Amino acid sequence: MNEFGFSPQPDHTRQARHIVLPSGRTIEVVSFEETAEETAAHPAAPLHVCPECRCELAYPTHWEEEGDTHWQVSRRCPGCEWTGSGLYEQEAVERFDEELDRGTEAVMRDLRQLARANMEDDIERFTCALQGGHLLPEDF
Repeated sequence: MNEFGFSPQPDHTRQARHIVLPSGRTIEVVSFEETAEETAAHPAAPLHVCPECRCELAYPTHWEEEGDTHWQVSRRCPGCEWTGSGLYEQEAVERFDEELDRGTEAVMRDLRQLARANMEDDIERFTCALQGGHLLPEDF
């Protein structure tokens, strides 16, 4: 049990780092991470999946590198308004980035199709207006 009354699980590792506050005071931040055995026993959901509502549209609001193998990622779910952040391994963040790329491609493909459909509709209305004599030179 630590000084705050919490006991780490036996299959967690202790990690400590020191942070210097703007006041100059140094504090020690202690975290307990799952070991590889527990991570394998309980694989995490992909980062694009909301842990609250299981919506597959969670997206990053901020991310930054934490050392050579981890990233601190903040996410938001548009389905239930959940927000959260965590420390994730490089591989999980790369899969998240690939999923974001796939999502971006899908949105851009849909946008192009919608823009084309709207343009076709505009052209058809314009053609009908021309043929019906509803447009005059002073309209331009």
